Amino acid sequence: MSEHHAAEPAAAPAARPAAESVPLAFLELLARGAPAEEYERLGRPDGSPAADRARLLALRVRSELEGRRRREAELTALFATAHDLAGVRELDDVLRAIVQRARSLLGTEVAYMTINDPEAGDTYMRVTEGSVSARFQQLRLGMGEGLGGLVAQTARPYVTDDYMRDERFLHTRNIDSGVSDEGLVAILGVPLMLGREVIGVLFAADRRPRVFDREQVALLASFAAHAAVAIDTARLLAETREAMAELEAANAIIRDRSAAIERSSEVHDRLTELVLRGGGVGDVAAAVSEVLDGGVEFAEISEEGGSAPARAVERSRRDGHAVRDGDAWVAAVSAGGELLGALVLRGHPELDPMDQRTLERAAMVTSLLLLARRSAGEAEQRVRGELLDDLLDAADRDPRLLRERAARLGADLDVPHVVLAARLDTDGGTGRRETTDRQRLWSAASHLAATRRGLAAAREGGTVLLLPLTGGEASGGCAAPGDPGDPGG
Repeated sequence: MSEHHAAEPAAAPAARPAAESVPLAFLELLARGAPAEEYERLGRPDGSPAADRARLLALRVRSELEGRRRREAELTALFATAHDLAGVRELDDVLRAIVQRARSLLGTEVAYMTINDPEAGDTYMRVTEGSVSARFQQLRLGMGEGLGGLVAQTARPYVTDDYMRDERFLHTRNIDSGVSDEGLVAILGVPLMLGREVIGVLFAADRRPRVFDREQVALLASFAAHAAVAIDTARLLAETREAMAELEAANAIIRDRSAAIERSSEVHDRLTELVLRGGGVGDVAAAVSEVLDGGVEFAEISEEGGSAPARAVERSRRDGHAVRDGDAWVAAVSAGGELLGALVLRGHPELDPMDQRTLERAAMVTSLLLLARRSAGEAEQRVRGELLDDLLDAADRDPRLLRERAARLGADLDVPHVVLAARLDTDGGTGRRETTDRQRLWSAASHLAATRRGLAAAREGGTVLLLPLTGGEASGGCAAPGDPGDPGG
Protein backbone atom coordinates (compact mmCIF):
# COMPACT_ATOMS: atom_id res chain seq x y z
CA MET A 1 0.00 0.00 0.00
CA SER A 2 2.74 2.44 0.89
CA GLU A 3 4.54 1.70 -2.35
CA HIS A 4 1.37 2.24 -4.36
CA HIS A 5 0.67 5.60 -2.75
CA ALA A 6 4.24 6.67 -3.25
CA ALA A 7 4.04 5.98 -7.00
CA GLU A 8 0.95 8.17 -7.69
CA PRO A 9 2.56 11.56 -6.99
CA ALA A 10 5.38 10.70 -9.42
CA ALA A 11 2.92 10.14 -12.39
CA ALA A 12 1.18 13.61 -12.21
CA PRO A 13 4.09 15.77 -13.39
CA ALA A 14 4.50 13.59 -16.53
CA ALA A 15 0.90 14.34 -17.78
CA ARG A 16 1.18 18.12 -17.38
CA PRO A 17 3.84 18.69 -20.05
CA ALA A 18 1.79 16.72 -22.57
CA ALA A 19 -1.24 19.01 -22.00
CA GLU A 20 0.91 22.12 -22.20
CA SER A 21 2.42 20.98 -25.49
CA VAL A 22 -0.95 21.07 -27.34
CA PRO A 23 -0.98 24.88 -27.99
CA LEU A 24 2.61 24.66 -29.17
CA ALA A 25 1.58 21.97 -31.65
CA PHE A 26 -1.18 24.21 -33.01
CA LEU A 27 1.35 27.04 -33.36
CA GLU A 28 3.58 24.72 -35.34
CA LEU A 29 0.64 23.93 -37.66
CA LEU A 30 0.00 27.67 -38.11
CA ALA A 31 3.64 28.30 -38.83
CA ARG A 32 3.81 25.79 -41.65
CA GLY A 33 0.33 26.58 -43.04
CA ALA A 34 -1.13 23.13 -42.47
CA PRO A 35 -4.61 22.27 -43.79
CA ALA A 36 -7.64 22.38 -41.45
CA GLU A 37 -7.82 18.56 -41.25
CA GLU A 38 -4.59 18.41 -39.26
CA TYR A 39 -6.02 20.78 -36.64
CA GLU A 40 -8.98 18.39 -36.20
CA ARG A 41 -6.78 15.36 -35.79
CA LEU A 42 -4.55 17.12 -33.26
CA GLY A 43 -7.44 18.23 -31.07
CA ARG A 44 -9.37 14.94 -30.97
CA PRO A 45 -7.01 12.57 -28.97
CA ASP A 46 -6.87 14.84 -25.96
CA GLY A 47 -10.54 15.87 -25.88
CA SER A 48 -10.00 18.32 -23.01
CA PRO A 49 -11.75 21.71 -22.97
CA ALA A 50 -8.40 23.46 -23.13
CA ALA A 51 -7.39 21.48 -26.22
CA ASP A 52 -10.72 22.23 -27.92
CA ARG A 53 -10.36 25.90 -27.12
CA ALA A 54 -6.81 25.93 -28.46
CA ARG A 55 -7.96 24.19 -31.62
CA LEU A 56 -10.75 26.70 -32.22
CA LEU A 57 -8.45 29.64 -31.62
CA ALA A 58 -5.86 28.16 -33.95
CA LEU A 59 -8.44 27.64 -36.68
CA ARG A 60 -9.68 31.21 -36.23
CA VAL A 61 -6.14 32.55 -36.51
CA ARG A 62 -5.59 30.33 -39.54
CA SER A 63 -8.74 31.69 -41.20
CA GLU A 64 -7.73 35.28 -40.43
CA LEU A 65 -4.27 34.73 -41.88
CA GLU A 66 -5.70 33.15 -45.02
CA GLY A 67 -8.12 36.05 -45.43
CA ARG A 68 -5.33 38.57 -45.11
CA ARG A 69 -3.15 36.70 -47.54
CA ARG A 70 -6.04 36.52 -49.99
CA ARG A 71 -6.79 40.23 -49.61
CA GLU A 72 -3.13 41.04 -50.04
CA ALA A 73 -3.02 39.00 -53.23
CA GLU A 74 -6.23 40.63 -54.47
CA LEU A 75 -4.94 44.13 -53.71
CA THR A 76 -1.68 43.33 -55.44
CA ALA A 77 -3.59 42.11 -58.48
CA LEU A 78 -5.87 45.17 -58.31
CA PHE A 79 -2.94 47.61 -58.25
CA ALA A 80 -1.24 45.72 -61.06
CA THR A 81 -4.45 45.90 -63.07
CA ALA A 82 -4.81 49.63 -62.43
CA HIS A 83 -1.20 50.13 -63.53
CA ASP A 84 -1.78 48.11 -66.70
CA LEU A 85 -4.98 50.02 -67.49
CA ALA A 86 -3.17 53.33 -67.09
CA GLY A 87 -0.86 52.36 -69.93
CA VAL A 88 -3.66 51.44 -72.35
CA ARG A 89 -4.77 54.23 -74.69
CA GLU A 90 -7.26 52.77 -77.18
CA LEU A 91 -10.80 52.43 -75.82
CA ASP A 92 -11.41 48.95 -77.25
CA ASP A 93 -8.14 47.73 -75.74
CA VAL A 94 -9.11 49.22 -72.37
CA LEU A 95 -12.49 47.47 -72.38
CA ARG A 96 -10.99 44.10 -73.32
CA ALA A 97 -8.29 44.44 -70.65
CA ILE A 98 -10.91 45.25 -67.99
CA VAL A 99 -13.03 42.20 -68.77
CA GLN A 100 -10.01 39.87 -68.99
CA ARG A 101 -8.68 41.09 -65.64
CA ALA A 102 -12.08 40.75 -63.96
CA ARG A 103 -12.34 37.14 -65.08
CA SER A 104 -8.80 36.45 -63.88
CA LEU A 105 -9.21 38.18 -60.50
CA LEU A 106 -12.37 36.31 -59.53
CA GLY A 107 -11.47 33.07 -61.27
CA THR A 108 -14.79 32.83 -63.11
CA GLU A 109 -15.59 31.08 -66.35
CA VAL A 110 -17.10 34.16 -67.98
CA ALA A 111 -16.75 37.92 -67.61
CA TYR A 112 -18.48 40.60 -69.63
CA MET A 113 -19.38 44.28 -69.73
CA THR A 114 -22.42 46.24 -70.80
CA ILE A 115 -22.37 49.95 -71.66
CA ASN A 116 -25.33 52.28 -71.17
CA ASP A 117 -26.92 53.84 -74.24
CA PRO A 118 -28.56 57.12 -73.11
CA GLU A 119 -30.27 57.66 -76.47
CA ALA A 120 -31.90 54.22 -76.54
CA GLY A 121 -32.49 54.20 -72.77
CA ASP A 122 -30.97 50.73 -72.29
CA THR A 123 -27.64 48.98 -71.81
CA TYR A 124 -26.00 46.70 -74.37
CA MET A 125 -23.35 44.00 -74.40
CA ARG A 126 -20.00 45.60 -75.28
CA VAL A 127 -17.22 43.08 -74.46
CA THR A 128 -17.25 39.43 -73.40
CA GLU A 129 -14.51 37.05 -72.27
CA GLY A 130 -15.13 33.31 -72.18
CA SER A 131 -18.53 33.60 -73.89
CA VAL A 132 -19.54 31.02 -76.51
CA SER A 133 -23.08 32.17 -77.38
CA ALA A 134 -23.64 34.66 -80.21
CA ARG A 135 -27.12 35.42 -78.87
CA PHE A 136 -25.69 36.28 -75.45
CA GLN A 137 -23.01 38.50 -76.99
CA GLN A 138 -25.71 40.60 -78.73
CA LEU A 139 -27.99 41.13 -75.74
CA ARG A 140 -29.56 44.50 -74.94
CA LEU A 141 -31.11 45.00 -71.50
CA GLY A 142 -33.72 47.59 -70.72
CA MET A 143 -33.24 49.59 -67.54
CA GLY A 144 -34.48 47.46 -64.64
CA GLU A 145 -34.57 44.25 -66.69
CA GLY A 146 -32.57 41.26 -65.53
CA LEU A 147 -29.69 41.50 -63.10
CA GLY A 148 -27.63 43.85 -65.30
CA GLY A 149 -30.55 46.18 -66.03
CA LEU A 150 -31.24 46.43 -62.30
CA VAL A 151 -27.60 47.27 -61.56
CA ALA A 152 -27.60 49.92 -64.29
CA GLN A 153 -30.83 51.41 -62.96
CA THR A 154 -30.03 51.41 -59.25
CA ALA A 155 -26.22 51.88 -59.36
CA ARG A 156 -25.91 49.05 -56.80
CA PRO A 157 -24.17 45.66 -57.10
CA TYR A 158 -26.31 42.53 -57.33
CA VAL A 159 -25.34 38.88 -57.02
CA THR A 160 -27.15 35.57 -57.45
CA ASP A 161 -26.01 31.97 -57.11
CA ASP A 162 -28.74 30.77 -59.52
CA TYR A 163 -30.08 33.46 -61.84
CA MET A 164 -32.85 31.51 -63.56
CA ARG A 165 -34.47 30.65 -60.20
CA ASP A 166 -33.97 34.05 -58.62
CA GLU A 167 -37.31 35.90 -58.48
CA ARG A 168 -35.78 39.23 -57.45
CA PHE A 169 -35.07 40.10 -61.07
CA LEU A 170 -37.41 41.01 -63.92
CA HIS A 171 -37.02 38.09 -66.29
CA THR A 172 -37.66 38.65 -70.00
CA ARG A 173 -37.69 36.11 -72.80
CA ASN A 174 -34.82 37.85 -74.56
CA ILE A 175 -32.54 37.98 -71.51
CA ASP A 176 -33.41 34.51 -70.23
CA SER A 177 -32.82 33.02 -73.68
CA GLY A 178 -29.37 34.62 -73.85
CA VAL A 179 -28.41 33.54 -70.32
CA SER A 180 -29.71 30.03 -70.91
CA ASP A 181 -27.92 29.81 -74.24
CA GLU A 182 -24.66 30.77 -72.51
CA GLY A 183 -25.39 28.35 -69.65
CA LEU A 184 -24.78 30.90 -66.89
CA VAL A 185 -25.92 30.13 -63.33
CA ALA A 186 -24.11 32.31 -60.79
CA ILE A 187 -23.77 35.99 -61.74
CA LEU A 188 -22.20 39.01 -60.02
CA GLY A 189 -22.72 42.50 -61.46
CA VAL A 190 -21.29 45.82 -60.24
CA PRO A 191 -21.86 49.32 -61.67
CA LEU A 192 -19.24 51.28 -63.61
CA MET A 193 -19.54 54.77 -62.09
CA LEU A 194 -18.26 58.18 -63.13
CA GLY A 195 -19.25 60.43 -60.29
CA ARG A 196 -22.93 59.70 -59.81
CA GLU A 197 -23.47 58.54 -63.36
CA VAL A 198 -23.64 54.85 -64.28
CA ILE A 199 -21.90 54.28 -67.60
CA GLY A 200 -22.15 50.49 -67.63
CA VAL A 201 -22.02 47.23 -65.66
CA LEU A 202 -19.12 44.81 -65.10
CA PHE A 203 -20.01 41.12 -64.62
CA ALA A 204 -18.33 37.93 -63.44
CA ALA A 205 -20.26 34.67 -63.90
CA ASP A 206 -19.97 30.88 -63.67
CA ARG A 207 -21.84 28.07 -65.37
CA ARG A 208 -22.35 26.32 -62.01
CA PRO A 209 -23.85 27.41 -58.67
CA ARG A 210 -21.43 29.59 -56.75
CA VAL A 211 -21.63 31.91 -53.77
CA PHE A 212 -19.75 35.20 -54.25
CA ASP A 213 -18.73 36.45 -50.80
CA ARG A 214 -18.55 40.06 -49.71
CA GLU A 215 -14.82 40.27 -50.30
CA GLN A 216 -15.27 39.22 -53.93
CA VAL A 217 -18.10 41.70 -54.45
CA ALA A 218 -15.96 44.48 -52.97
CA LEU A 219 -13.00 43.40 -55.09
CA LEU A 220 -14.97 43.56 -58.34
CA ALA A 221 -16.51 46.90 -57.30
CA SER A 222 -13.05 48.35 -56.62
CA PHE A 223 -11.85 47.06 -59.94
CA ALA A 224 -14.91 48.58 -61.63
CA ALA A 225 -14.02 51.97 -60.11
CA HIS A 226 -10.54 51.80 -61.68
CA ALA A 227 -12.06 50.53 -64.91
CA ALA A 228 -14.51 53.45 -65.12
CA VAL A 229 -11.66 55.95 -64.78
CA ALA A 230 -9.69 54.09 -67.46
CA ILE A 231 -12.72 54.13 -69.77
CA ASP A 232 -13.22 57.86 -69.20
CA THR A 233 -9.53 58.53 -69.84
CA ALA A 234 -9.61 56.52 -73.05
CA ARG A 235 -12.74 58.35 -74.18
CA LEU A 236 -11.20 61.74 -73.43
CA LEU A 237 -8.03 60.71 -75.25
CA ALA A 238 -10.05 59.57 -78.27
CA GLU A 239 -12.02 62.83 -78.25
CA THR A 240 -8.77 64.78 -77.93
CA ARG A 241 -7.27 62.90 -80.86
CA GLU A 242 -10.37 63.57 -82.92
CA ALA A 243 -10.32 67.24 -81.94
CA MET A 244 -6.62 67.44 -82.80
CA ALA A 245 -7.28 65.84 -86.18
CA GLU A 246 -10.11 68.30 -86.84
CA LEU A 247 -7.90 71.17 -85.67
CA GLU A 248 -5.09 70.04 -87.95
CA ALA A 249 -7.51 69.86 -90.87
CA ALA A 250 -8.80 73.33 -89.99
CA ASN A 251 -5.23 74.62 -89.78
CA ALA A 252 -4.49 73.16 -93.20
CA ILE A 253 -7.56 74.93 -94.59
CA ILE A 254 -6.50 78.15 -92.87
CA ARG A 255 -3.00 77.84 -94.30
CA ASP A 256 -4.41 77.28 -97.76
CA ARG A 257 -6.80 80.19 -97.37
CA SER A 258 -4.01 82.38 -96.02
CA ALA A 259 -1.86 81.55 -99.03
CA ALA A 260 -4.82 82.29 -101.32
CA ILE A 261 -5.47 85.57 -99.51
CA GLU A 262 -1.82 86.51 -99.88
CA ARG A 263 -1.98 85.73 -103.59
CA SER A 264 -5.19 87.70 -103.88
CA SER A 265 -3.65 90.64 -102.04
CA GLU A 266 -0.57 90.46 -104.23
CA VAL A 267 -2.57 90.46 -107.47
CA HIS A 268 -4.77 93.27 -106.13
CA ASP A 269 -1.71 95.42 -105.45
CA ARG A 270 -0.22 94.63 -108.84
CA LEU A 271 -3.45 95.36 -110.69
CA THR A 272 -3.84 98.63 -108.82
CA GLU A 273 -0.30 99.58 -109.78
CA LEU A 274 -1.01 98.67 -113.42
CA VAL A 275 -4.09 100.86 -113.51
CA LEU A 276 -2.26 103.80 -111.88
CA ARG A 277 0.66 103.70 -114.28
CA GLY A 278 -1.52 103.20 -117.35
CA GLY A 279 -0.85 99.52 -118.03
CA GLY A 280 -2.66 97.59 -120.72
CA VAL A 281 -4.70 94.43 -121.00
CA GLY A 282 -1.59 92.37 -121.73
CA ASP A 283 0.00 93.57 -118.48
CA VAL A 284 -3.05 92.43 -116.53
CA ALA A 285 -2.96 88.98 -118.13
CA ALA A 286 0.77 88.66 -117.42
CA ALA A 287 0.32 89.62 -113.74
CA VAL A 288 -2.52 87.15 -113.18
CA SER A 289 -0.58 84.40 -115.00
CA GLU A 290 2.33 84.82 -112.59
CA VAL A 291 0.20 84.91 -109.44
CA LEU A 292 -2.08 81.97 -110.36
CA ASP A 293 0.76 79.92 -111.86
CA GLY A 294 -1.02 79.40 -115.18
CA GLY A 295 -1.32 80.89 -118.64
CA VAL A 296 -3.82 83.78 -118.89
CA GLU A 297 -4.78 85.42 -122.17
CA PHE A 298 -7.29 88.06 -123.19
CA ALA A 299 -9.66 86.90 -125.92
CA GLU A 300 -11.50 89.56 -127.89
CA ILE A 301 -15.09 89.01 -128.95
CA SER A 302 -16.20 90.04 -132.43
CA GLU A 303 -19.05 89.30 -134.79
CA GLU A 304 -17.01 86.42 -136.15
CA GLY A 305 -16.41 85.08 -132.64
CA GLY A 306 -13.08 84.77 -130.82
CA SER A 307 -10.61 82.39 -129.22
CA ALA A 308 -12.69 82.04 -126.05
CA PRO A 309 -15.40 79.32 -125.90
CA ALA A 310 -18.65 81.14 -126.60
CA ARG A 311 -20.85 79.06 -124.26
CA ALA A 312 -18.48 79.46 -121.34
CA VAL A 313 -18.19 83.21 -121.94
CA GLU A 314 -21.96 83.61 -122.06
CA ARG A 315 -22.38 81.54 -118.90
CA SER A 316 -19.75 83.62 -117.11
CA ARG A 317 -21.40 86.88 -118.17
CA ARG A 318 -24.81 85.60 -117.07
CA ASP A 319 -23.65 84.29 -113.67
CA GLY A 320 -21.14 87.05 -112.99
CA HIS A 321 -18.43 84.52 -112.04
CA ALA A 322 -15.54 82.69 -113.64
CA VAL A 323 -16.64 79.27 -114.93
CA ARG A 324 -14.76 76.11 -115.71
CA ASP A 325 -14.58 74.89 -119.29
CA GLY A 326 -12.67 71.60 -119.53
CA ASP A 327 -9.18 72.25 -118.17
CA ALA A 328 -9.58 76.04 -118.50
CA TRP A 329 -11.33 78.81 -116.58
CA VAL A 330 -13.17 81.62 -118.35
CA ALA A 331 -14.12 85.03 -116.92
CA ALA A 332 -16.21 87.31 -119.11
CA VAL A 333 -15.00 90.90 -119.50
CA SER A 334 -18.10 93.07 -119.81
CA ALA A 335 -19.34 96.55 -119.02
CA GLY A 336 -23.05 97.06 -118.56
CA GLY A 337 -24.69 94.89 -121.16
CA GLU A 338 -21.75 94.97 -123.57
CA LEU A 339 -19.39 92.02 -123.84
CA LEU A 340 -15.84 93.24 -124.41
CA GLY A 341 -13.95 89.94 -124.30
CA ALA A 342 -12.86 87.28 -121.81
CA LEU A 343 -9.88 86.27 -119.70
CA VAL A 344 -9.01 82.59 -120.23
CA LEU A 345 -6.83 80.76 -117.67
CA ARG A 346 -5.24 77.56 -118.96
CA GLY A 347 -3.09 74.92 -117.27
CA HIS A 348 -4.88 75.25 -113.92
CA PRO A 349 -7.91 72.90 -113.90
CA GLU A 350 -8.37 73.11 -110.10
CA LEU A 351 -9.06 76.60 -108.76
CA ASP A 352 -10.05 77.42 -105.18
CA PRO A 353 -12.70 80.10 -104.54
CA MET A 354 -10.13 82.74 -103.62
CA ASP A 355 -8.14 82.25 -106.83
CA GLN A 356 -11.40 82.17 -108.80
CA ARG A 357 -12.24 85.53 -107.26
CA THR A 358 -8.79 86.79 -108.29
CA LEU A 359 -9.50 85.89 -111.92
CA GLU A 360 -12.89 87.61 -111.71
CA ARG A 361 -11.26 90.74 -110.25
CA ALA A 362 -8.73 90.75 -113.08
CA ALA A 363 -11.59 90.57 -115.59
CA MET A 364 -13.20 93.57 -113.91
CA VAL A 365 -9.93 95.56 -114.08
CA THR A 366 -9.58 94.57 -117.73
CA SER A 367 -13.04 95.92 -118.51
CA LEU A 368 -12.13 99.20 -116.80
CA LEU A 369 -8.94 99.49 -118.83
CA LEU A 370 -10.80 98.78 -122.05
CA LEU A 371 -13.46 101.35 -121.23
CA ALA A 372 -10.80 103.88 -120.29
CA ARG A 373 -8.95 103.24 -123.55
CA ARG A 374 -12.18 103.56 -125.49
CA SER A 375 -13.12 106.76 -123.68
CA ALA A 376 -9.69 108.22 -124.34
CA GLY A 377 -9.96 107.28 -128.03
CA GLU A 378 -13.42 108.74 -128.31
CA ALA A 379 -12.28 111.91 -126.58
CA GLU A 380 -9.32 112.20 -128.95
CA GLN A 381 -11.57 111.64 -131.95
CA ARG A 382 -13.95 114.30 -130.70
CA VAL A 383 -11.10 116.77 -130.24
CA ARG A 384 -9.76 116.01 -133.73
CA GLY A 385 -13.25 116.48 -135.17
CA GLU A 386 -13.71 119.81 -133.38
CA LEU A 387 -10.35 121.06 -134.68
CA LEU A 388 -11.25 120.06 -138.25
CA ASP A 389 -14.62 121.79 -137.92
CA ASP A 390 -12.86 124.96 -136.78
CA LEU A 391 -10.42 124.76 -139.70
CA LEU A 392 -13.27 124.39 -142.21
CA ASP A 393 -15.83 126.76 -140.69
CA ALA A 394 -13.93 129.46 -138.80
CA ALA A 395 -11.40 131.07 -141.06
CA ASP A 396 -11.01 133.97 -138.66
CA ARG A 397 -9.60 131.79 -135.85
CA ASP A 398 -6.12 132.60 -134.62
CA PRO A 399 -3.73 130.44 -136.69
CA ARG A 400 -1.30 130.20 -133.77
CA LEU A 401 -3.91 128.67 -131.50
CA LEU A 402 -5.00 126.27 -134.22
CA ARG A 403 -1.36 125.15 -134.72
CA GLU A 404 -0.96 124.60 -130.95
CA ARG A 405 -4.14 122.52 -130.80
CA ALA A 406 -2.98 120.45 -133.79
CA ALA A 407 0.49 119.95 -132.25
CA ARG A 408 -1.09 118.51 -129.10
CA LEU A 409 -2.81 115.95 -131.33
CA GLY A 410 0.40 115.16 -133.26
CA ALA A 411 -0.73 116.98 -136.43
CA ASP A 412 1.37 119.52 -138.37
CA LEU A 413 -0.77 122.09 -140.19
CA ASP A 414 2.26 123.61 -141.97
CA VAL A 415 2.70 120.60 -144.31
CA PRO A 416 0.52 119.98 -147.37
CA HIS A 417 -2.71 118.09 -146.63
CA VAL A 418 -5.44 116.49 -148.65
CA VAL A 419 -9.13 116.66 -147.79
CA LEU A 420 -11.23 113.55 -148.37
CA ALA A 421 -15.02 113.50 -148.09
CA ALA A 422 -17.21 110.42 -148.16
CA ARG A 423 -20.95 109.88 -148.00
CA LEU A 424 -22.91 106.62 -147.96
CA ASP A 425 -25.29 105.66 -150.73
CA THR A 426 -28.43 104.83 -148.75
CA ASP A 427 -30.63 103.72 -151.64
CA GLY A 428 -32.29 100.41 -150.93
CA GLY A 429 -30.55 99.88 -147.59
CA THR A 430 -32.21 99.03 -144.29
CA GLY A 431 -31.84 101.25 -141.27
CA ARG A 432 -29.73 98.72 -139.41
CA ARG A 433 -27.42 98.16 -142.35
CA GLU A 434 -27.10 101.93 -142.88
CA THR A 435 -26.14 102.44 -139.25
CA THR A 436 -23.55 99.66 -139.41
CA ASP A 437 -22.02 101.05 -142.61
CA ARG A 438 -21.88 104.57 -141.21
CA GLN A 439 -20.16 103.23 -138.09
CA ARG A 440 -17.63 101.35 -140.20
CA LEU A 441 -16.94 104.45 -142.30
CA TRP A 442 -16.42 106.59 -139.21
CA SER A 443 -14.21 103.93 -137.57
CA ALA A 444 -12.04 103.72 -140.71
CA ALA A 445 -11.71 107.52 -140.92
CA SER A 446 -10.91 107.80 -137.22
CA HIS A 447 -8.29 105.08 -137.53
CA LEU A 448 -6.60 106.86 -140.45
CA ALA A 449 -6.66 110.18 -138.62
CA ALA A 450 -5.11 108.69 -135.48
CA THR A 451 -2.43 106.60 -137.21
CA ARG A 452 -1.45 109.11 -139.92
CA ARG A 453 -1.55 112.29 -137.84
CA GLY A 454 -4.63 113.61 -139.52
CA LEU A 455 -8.05 114.90 -138.53
CA ALA A 456 -11.53 113.44 -139.03
CA ALA A 457 -15.02 114.78 -138.49
CA ALA A 458 -18.59 113.71 -139.18
CA ARG A 459 -20.35 116.41 -141.24
CA GLU A 460 -23.80 116.57 -142.83
CA GLY A 461 -24.36 112.80 -142.85
CA GLY A 462 -20.91 112.05 -144.22
CA THR A 463 -17.30 111.91 -143.07
CA VAL A 464 -14.48 114.42 -143.77
CA LEU A 465 -10.84 113.35 -143.45
CA LEU A 466 -7.78 115.65 -143.46
CA LEU A 467 -4.50 113.77 -144.04
CA PRO A 468 -0.95 115.11 -144.49
CA LEU A 469 0.97 114.34 -147.70
CA THR A 470 4.36 112.79 -146.99
CA GLY A 471 7.33 112.66 -149.36
CA GLY A 472 6.25 112.45 -153.03
CA GLU A 473 2.87 110.99 -152.19
CA ALA A 474 0.07 112.07 -154.52
CA SER A 475 -3.28 113.12 -153.18
CA GLY A 476 -5.01 110.11 -154.73
CA GLY A 477 -2.71 107.66 -152.95
CA CYS A 478 -3.88 108.68 -149.48
CA ALA A 479 -6.98 106.55 -149.77
CA ALA A 480 -6.29 104.31 -152.71
CA PRO A 481 -8.46 101.22 -153.20
CA GLY A 482 -7.23 98.31 -151.16
CA ASP A 483 -5.93 100.54 -148.34
CA PRO A 484 -6.97 99.00 -145.03
CA GLY A 485 -8.17 102.40 -143.98
CA ASP A 486 -10.17 103.06 -147.14
CA PRO A 487 -13.27 104.92 -145.87
CA GLY A 488 -15.20 103.81 -148.88
CA GLY A 489 -14.60 100.20 -148.03
